[in-house]
Amino acid sequence: MNTATTAAPRDQQQLTRLMFLKLMPLLIAAYVLSFLDRTNIALAKHQLDVDLGISAAAYGLGAGLFFLTYALSEVPSNLIMHKVGARFWIARIMVTWGLISAAMAFVQGETSFYVLRLLLGVAEAGLFPGVMLYLTYWFDRQQRARATAYFLLGVCLANIIGGPLGATLMKLDGVLGWHGWQWMFMLEGLPAVFFAWVVWRRLPDRPSQAPWLSAEEAQAIEQRLAHEADEGAGQGGHSFKQCFTPQILLAIFVYFCHQITVYTVIFFLPSIISKYGNLSLMSVGLLTSLPWIAAALGAITLPRLASDPQRARRLLVCGLLVMSLGLLIAAFSEPLFSLLGFCVAALMFFVVQSIIFLYPASRLKGAALAGGLGFVNSCGLLGGFVGPSVMGAIELSTGDAMSGLKVIALVLLVAALAAWRLRQGHEDQRGDCAAGAGRSLRNPA
Repeated sequence: MNTATTAAPRDQQQLTRLMFLKLMPLLIAAYVLSFLDRTNIALAKHQLDVDLGISAAAYGLGAGLFFLTYALSEVPSNLIMHKVGARFWIARIMVTWGLISAAMAFVQGETSFYVLRLLLGVAEAGLFPGVMLYLTYWFDRQQRARATAYFLLGVCLANIIGGPLGATLMKLDGVLGWHGWQWMFMLEGLPAVFFAWVVWRRLPDRPSQAPWLSAEEAQAIEQRLAHEADEGAGQGGHSFKQCFTPQILLAIFVYFCHQITVYTVIFFLPSIISKYGNLSLMSVGLLTSLPWIAAALGAITLPRLASDPQRARRLLVCGLLVMSLGLLIAAFSEPLFSLLGFCVAALMFFVVQSIIFLYPASRLKGAALAGGLGFVNSCGLLGGFVGPSVMGAIELSTGDAMSGLKVIALVLLVAALAAWRLRQGHEDQRGDCAAGAGRSLRNPA
């Protein structure tokens, strides 16, 4: 029940600021924990090899297997959230992934490593597309790219603190007879279980259930967003078949290429940096955080430039080109400039990702939007399987992970060409109106 009063009615700018303040810290914190738990194996890569005999190729496969079950579970997870509400479903996701991530402390070899990574994918499935759906309940097109970018700060923060935190926890090696990586998995997994209670208590499902909005404010927000969804999606937007239209398939392809890049950097950057010289584990962790600081700066400052469809498309294409350039600098340079190249690429990671999801969200609505966002994320995240798996195979066959970066840079160039063809749903509507007006002028009644 809403308890906010309307003694001093708030304008749209004030309401938007309030929604950012009330919602985004919770969502960002959840995503920080999510990424810590899915990517902390990067710091444990060497120790898993030494202690359990898990090779680079097996590590790459295990890192990627997470995304297979994650992708297969995305659509049903998002459809369930559409029915039961975000508050319950996000809390459920956090409890299950936290317990399974903590169970990584009990890995015995390649088989148990693979099984737990597959289970972690099932448990965590639905968080990202669920939040993408959730944001459509609160923010309009103009604000959604910025809201998405703020949410993606969770990835940056997780990777900024993940290296030093993981290195610190791994110093517990030998305590109670456990290896350092076992402590890391356990102590980074359990906080997600406890934070699920906070999400359950504090996250409203929709504006009409937010105690800090008046009934009139909540109704106005929901009506405005419903009108915007109808305008963009048109009559066909309720059909899941819309997910197989050329524009959404094109968005999936661009996202697939993007995810290949992001997860390759996430899972292999620590091991690449460790080869720069005689560095301690803490030094590797601190240097690994630098590209993610750049990614955070990009996410905070740049997505607001995507204020209309044309600017969004230009920013998307430029972002992909900058990512490609950064990886090429990293692949061909000495350590200092190589790290700078990773920073250049990372600057645009979440600028690009925050814009990509504007395209399916502008063409779908209702249950089709819920399933469609899950479908887009599922297909795109297969890049999270392909990238680490290919990088692991290339490193094993050539002894040089940088060769894989050159291949991915070329993939990003293709993605940039594809991104130039993307159009948001309301652009089609305006195009149809303009074409109709032109025909009327040429053929007056």
